[in-house]
Amino acid sequence: MSSATRRINNTRSIERIADAVLYEGYILYPYRPSSVKNQQRWNFGVLSPEAYAVAQGGSESSSMLTECLVEIDSSSTLEVKIRFLHLMLRELAEEIEDCRSFRANAGHFNEGSLHFRVVPAFEFNGRILQPWQEAVDREVVIPRIKLNDLGLSQRQKFDFPSSKTTEPLMPTESGKNRGLILRTQEAIVGEIEISTTLVLDSVSRDEAPKKQLVKLSIEIRNLTPFENASERSRDEALLHSFVSTHTILEVDNGAFVSHLDPPDEYKSAAHECTNTGTYPVLVGEEGDHGFMLSSPIILYDYPQIAPESAGDLFDGTEIDEILTLRIMSLTDDEKREIRGADVLARQLLERTESLSAEEMMSLHGVMKKA
Repeated sequence: MSSATRRINNTRSIERIADAVLYEGYILYPYRPSSVKNQQRWNFGVLSPEAYAVAQGGSESSSMLTECLVEIDSSSTLEVKIRFLHLMLRELAEEIEDCRSFRANAGHFNEGSLHFRVVPAFEFNGRILQPWQEAVDREVVIPRIKLNDLGLSQRQKFDFPSSKTTEPLMPTESGKNRGLILRTQEAIVGEIEISTTLVLDSVSRDEAPKKQLVKLSIEIRNLTPFENASERSRDEALLHSFVSTHTILEVDNGAFVSHLDPPDEYKSAAHECTNTGTYPVLVGEEGDHGFMLSSPIILYDYPQIAPESAGDLFDGTEIDEILTLRIMSLTDDEKREIRGADVLARQLLERTESLSAEEMMSLHGVMKKA
């Protein structure tokens, strides 16, 4: 296998693992927004605004620190990729046909010449729509950095703007909107700081060129302003947060060191690495040391998605077969609510309902050689 093909295969497998981390806990069985366990978002890797983290007295965090070891030479370069979910509040409104019932500042508003009021649920095309925190994938990539500049210290700020949109529902023959989906996304601001520290100036390896062992530090901070933090709810803070935050690292002409099983000569240095809210593991093909995933979920080196899995169920701690059978036993009304949750929940339901008998059988446990 060529190095280019190996890299492509590695990248694909890493993206599948990273996506599973990104959406772990996004929506949990029974996959209905009205379910108690989905009333409060349950995600790892939440970085809230600093003001909110301080107001919560330590139960929330506004930063995440990754420290790991990497062998480098004079030609080594590093790419850093930060990924997280940026939440979006979805609300529902219905048209007020009798204008006499319109009341300002009571969840009522105008859209053009029409009057609307915010409602807790709305039925549309066989789906039950409810308020929900949808999500947009965000990615920040730091261009390749030369790692031979020891004592490197680099900061990069990033931001994503706020937005407000409306989506009409059930237009009548006269062209009026019977309902609206209101989506609101708050602006967020963050910073990434990357630094290196020399650990060993000459690594004892046979190959040339000369190797060095470096400690790589990457800190992610949420710098989003958040006024009156002590008086605001967690749901409000989540809309200003980075959710399911994780880091993907790739080194060229270098090698990351496993933190779970470092070589004897590196164990002391590995133990001195500090990781806050995240943990780095090797990813890609077994034996490859070019990629590392720093995940808020503790994983083993070289994690894999089970080949029997038909798709993401947003709950890696459960068994696919059990969740699949539970989904298939839901009532028609429960499924209507799932279809109205969002596109990801709807795709999960449709994928589960379309499984063939052979695919269902493949979800049964199998004996594998150790």
